[in-house]
Amino acid sequence: MMPQDWIDKGLHELRAMGLERSLRQHQSVGGKFREGAKETLNFSSNDYLGFARNGHIIAAGIAALKAYGASAVSSRLVSGNLPCHAELERRLAGFKGYPGALVFGSGYLTNLGVIPALVGRSDAVFADKLAHASLVDGIILSRTELKRFQHNDPDHLAELLGKEKEAQRRLVITESVFSMDGDLAPLEKIAEVCSRCNAMLLVDEAHATGIFGLNGAGRVRELQLENRVDISMGTLSKAMGAYGGFVACSAPLRDWFINRARSFIYSTALPPAIAGAAAGALDVLETNPDLGRELRQRADSFRRRLKEAGFNTGQSASQIIPLIVGKNAKALALAERLRENGIIAVAIRPPTVPEGTARIRLSVTLDHSPSDLAKAADRIIDVGYKERLL
Repeated sequence: MMPQDWIDKGLHELRAMGLERSLRQHQSVGGKFREGAKETLNFSSNDYLGFARNGHIIAAGIAALKAYGASAVSSRLVSGNLPCHAELERRLAGFKGYPGALVFGSGYLTNLGVIPALVGRSDAVFADKLAHASLVDGIILSRTELKRFQHNDPDHLAELLGKEKEAQRRLVITESVFSMDGDLAPLEKIAEVCSRCNAMLLVDEAHATGIFGLNGAGRVRELQLENRVDISMGTLSKAMGAYGGFVACSAPLRDWFINRARSFIYSTALPPAIAGAAAGALDVLETNPDLGRELRQRADSFRRRLKEAGFNTGQSASQIIPLIVGKNAKALALAERLRENGIIAVAIRPPTVPEGTARIRLSVTLDHSPSDLAKAADRIIDVGYKERLL
């Protein structure tokens, strides 16, 4: 079989299962924009606070661009370590309540670099069953043994940790807000288990940063768990409206990652404009401490309306609201009908979510006014009835 034959065969199989992906081009970013003459509500954006087009953040990025140029042109350990990187990390550490922070090229690169720097072949990782693909890939790259505990189940985690006697190091991994379900991890109980069992704890706060806690510092800080969570991971590309990923941690751990996290060592440093924009996002959060609370209140009302209509929204308790429909074809059909009604809401299918749980993933943003959300709920419910989902 020639290479092109197996590619064609594989694509055909994906198409038949309703799993083929393709790229669609949009004319703008954020939660609301115009496509031609039509206003579009985008519920597939992670720009939760509308920061991607915020004037102050754009100006901060432009200032850094003018000061340092378009690229850092080198890795941080060679000659790409600029004052804008150091300043951003200083501020991120204070924001998260940790002694140190280290910025990576993306959230994916953060998890891909940090996990193999913490554990190896003689160690063990205990990850929530619904942990993000970047966390799973980091674990695979570490070549360590992976044990998966039932979703948000500290008792099962404790049971698995109790059975593991031979690993030199043990690392527990969870998200604080789960990216596909929008539910919240029981962080206090998980941290207690880790302390009792002498295990390190990494919490991925990608979808909590900017939304929960003091000035949007995340759920780890909201619950005052900084001394029990060894690594608080976050992104700059969601609520922060910029790009990149980072970890907040102790000063020795930061030094260790500088020396051992390959995705940090061998990547060109974050472009100065992006570092400047991320610092600008911290400015906005500091001067507007209630943005996350306002977003959660809007999401609560929107979710309540959809749930009362009969949609399965799972255990969502954040700005992320799944409409779980089960079959891939149903999710695809619902997404297409919503698009026809001026709503972008992408169908999420396996392997991103477990088999049989295909869904529409709705991300509420501050670009969505209360009237926008009321209008969107009417349209979604109407389409749900027409597609015989309600």
